[in-house]
Amino acid sequence: MTSLPPLPNDSIEFRQLVRGWLHENVVGDFATLRGRGGPGDEDIGFDIRIEWEKVLGRAGWIGLGWPTEYGGRGATVDQQIIWAEEYVRAEAPARTNHMGENLLAPTIIEYGTREQCELFLPGILRGEERWCQGYSEPNAGSDLANVQTKAHLDGDQWIINGQKVWTSLAHVSHWCFVVARTEPGSQRHAGLTFLLVPMDQPGVEVRPILQLTQGGEFNETFFTDAATPSNMVVGTPGNGWGIAMALLGYERGISTLAQQVGFERELEATIQLARDYDKINDPNIRQKLAKAHSGLQLLKLNALRSMSAKGVPGPEASISKLFWGTWHRDLGELMIDIMGPAGLIAEGFPYELTLEQKLFLFTRSDTIYGGSNEIQRNVLGERVLGLPR
Repeated sequence: MTSLPPLPNDSIEFRQLVRGWLHENVVGDFATLRGRGGPGDEDIGFDIRIEWEKVLGRAGWIGLGWPTEYGGRGATVDQQIIWAEEYVRAEAPARTNHMGENLLAPTIIEYGTREQCELFLPGILRGEERWCQGYSEPNAGSDLANVQTKAHLDGDQWIINGQKVWTSLAHVSHWCFVVARTEPGSQRHAGLTFLLVPMDQPGVEVRPILQLTQGGEFNETFFTDAATPSNMVVGTPGNGWGIAMALLGYERGISTLAQQVGFERELEATIQLARDYDKINDPNIRQKLAKAHSGLQLLKLNALRSMSAKGVPGPEASISKLFWGTWHRDLGELMIDIMGPAGLIAEGFPYELTLEQKLFLFTRSDTIYGGSNEIQRNVLGERVLGLPR
């Protein structure tokens, strides 16, 4: 893999480097997408954002925290936080391959084969290959252990049949990491295998799910005798549950802190919205803004605490998901509260929505996907409080 120059150790020097690069490169078509592509706005300028990923890749800003021997930059946690802060501050276009860069790549670096690393990491680093997540199913959402998608070996290939749902960006992805049941008669966590499956093949059908925001980030994905080579297993066959949980552990890492930086920008926009609508001195609105501010600080502290945990995610992952999902939903509601009646009227005919309206509608899902609030409370009740099932 192409070697990249070392990053400056001094935090101030590194921040200046990042800020200068973003200032020089968020121009032209990329500047037209400042602050765009976030929750509920994912379809905006996608072709331009794909090109932006390639620019990031050529400059070495993808895989920032990966080990240098795998093509990354070996950035420290502080440096990765600085990158996230400056990226949001520059209002650079929203990224398109979180699943590949931040979840799949660290997983195959830790658990995959050298062949898998050599095959997949360069494409991610160049910003050319996108990934989606094949976990949830119609009857296996929050209860992931109920996976029914099946796969069996046929010669030198795995043959996959089943359905996944809520596969974000599957319609524009090249590969999907799929949890499938490979041991007939197995139940729950046993007998699952973590497969890497190409999307561009006759046996894969993707159907976008039209959202209230008029976007189609989420999809249904159907596998009908879809195939992937026999060596496209991360870990060993039958032990996919451990790999799937390890991957989710990366969601509580630096990407969580980057998410908080995005939340901070949204909170600042909400405060400005209160000024624009002359609601900044309304006691009720001020109280809600103060609650949102203090909640965001708690989110940051909890993210830092979670990053110190090792191994498979435990109850702290449920605490994090429950808290940030609720916080983000409440922020969307606050935006509409501030706008008042204007927030209930589409900006244009027939259904053109403002960014605030899109955020409000999209954040309704934050308390559902990735394990609903109800499921997270059950996990905490059973594993932390010792309550009966």
